Formats: sequence, structure tokens, C-alpha cells
Amino acid sequence: MASASAASVEPSATTDTPAIVEFCGITKQFSTDRGEEPALSDVTLSIRTGEIFGIVGESGAGKSTLLELVNGLTLPTEGTVTVGGIDVAGLDRRGMRSLRRGIGTVFQGVHLLSNSTVRENIRLPLRLAGRAGEGALTRQQQREEVERMLGFVGLAHRADHFPAQLSGGERQRVGLARALVTRPPLLLCDEPTSSLDASTTGDVLRVLADAREKLGTTVIVITHDLDVVKVLCDRAALLEKGRLREVFPIVRTAADRTLPTYYEQVKRELMS
Repeated sequence: MASASAASVEPSATTDTPAIVEFCGITKQFSTDRGEEPALSDVTLSIRTGEIFGIVGESGAGKSTLLELVNGLTLPTEGTVTVGGIDVAGLDRRGMRSLRRGIGTVFQGVHLLSNSTVRENIRLPLRLAGRAGEGALTRQQQREEVERMLGFVGLAHRADHFPAQLSGGERQRVGLARALVTRPPLLLCDEPTSSLDASTTGDVLRVLADAREKLGTTVIVITHDLDVVKVLCDRAALLEKGRLREVFPIVRTAADRTLPTYYEQVKRELMS
């Protein structure tokens, strides 16, 4: 494949940019048969508005737990998580719904509705918001937003197809379109490219880069792929056994702005 220029734009956020997400002294423990075990220990970290922030670490390092704290799927045992200046743990049910409306989420398993078309899958969040009376759009407005998002992710030609007719990369882009159709200021991605080859990974990364540049979305992405971090992210945090080891600024050369081809990856790994 041709190299993917997913993150060819320069970072939008600077050190003067305010934080959209802040973790302060976060410890999270889970009850197990062996007693209380920490998934995160004393993590303090700020993520700036408008940046693409990577979270890396070995399996079990606490990456997914950190992400779940942002949208309130789990709450800290100690410390505070604030999103847009709001303490997540202090929200009631209505406040939590409001918080989550402003957060798009994409997981490794996209979980599309198999009996719905691409267009219908993308429209789903708009329909649910309408039923709840929260920022409801007319049907015509919903159709217009869905069509815009189909074009944004490059899948207008697949609008009437079903998930089973799509490639893995196309399904992931549908998941991204569904997460972005309500224009959330924050997007959480947990291993969005882990099951994709180099070519389709480039397509997904282009959507993530465009979400920041064209929609103004702050993106937090968990990944094991350091090539993805180098191409896409402005900064990256390394978690190690539940602790924040270091936050790395990503400094790119011109060559770093493209993903290596599959051939280049194989050659590097097998001949190094």
C-alpha cells in the first residue's frame, strides 16, 4: 500500500491550552478473591483541549480503566477526575447522561447493529437523543447530519450496506462516524486499529486526525502500536503496573508523519 499520511497536520494544542480532562491523585482498586487490588495508583495527568493524546502500556497496565474513569463507567477509589472542569464522581444520573452526550466512544469491537444499514447505524445516537428530548433534531436534520458524516469518513458509497458486507476497516469507520455524529468535544478510542492491517489502519487514523482538525474534537486513544502514536499523537502517557511512568511529547520528522507499509513493518521486525 502507499504510506498513510494520517497525521500530517501539526498539533493544535499547546502548553497554554486549558485541560479538558484532569486526573488528580487517582487510585482505583477492584475487589478480587485475593482482596483489594489496585488497577491504578496515584495517577496525576492533564489532557489538553484540542490534542490527540495516546495512552500506552503493557496489558494490565491500567489503560482501559483510565479511559473508563473519563465517562464515568467506573469511579475512582481515591482522587478526582474532572472533564471540562466538572468532577465526574459528583454527578447525579442526569448529570452523568449529560456528560456522556459530550463524549464519543469507540472500542476495538465496534458492535454495530447487524440488521441495520451503515446509514441507520450512524443515525442511532441522533434518534436516541430525540427520544430523550435532549438536543433533538428533526428527521431532515438527522438525515443531513448522517450524510455529512458518511462523507467525512469516506463511506457515502456504503450507506445502504449492512455490517456483514463491510471490511474490518470500514466497520471501524462506521463506529467512528456513529461516535462523532453528535459532534462531541471529546472522543475516547480503545485500541481502534488493533485488528486492522496497515492500509486500513491509515484510513482510520485519517478520520481521527480530521476529527481534531475539522471538528475540533479532543481525542484520547489507547494503542499498543507505537507507529500509530508517532504518526497521530501530540503526547503519550506510559502506564506501567497501574502507575504513570512518563508523559512523552511526540516530536516528528517529515518521515514520521506517515505509517510504515506492511512490508516495512515486516522487514523491520524480522531483520532487526
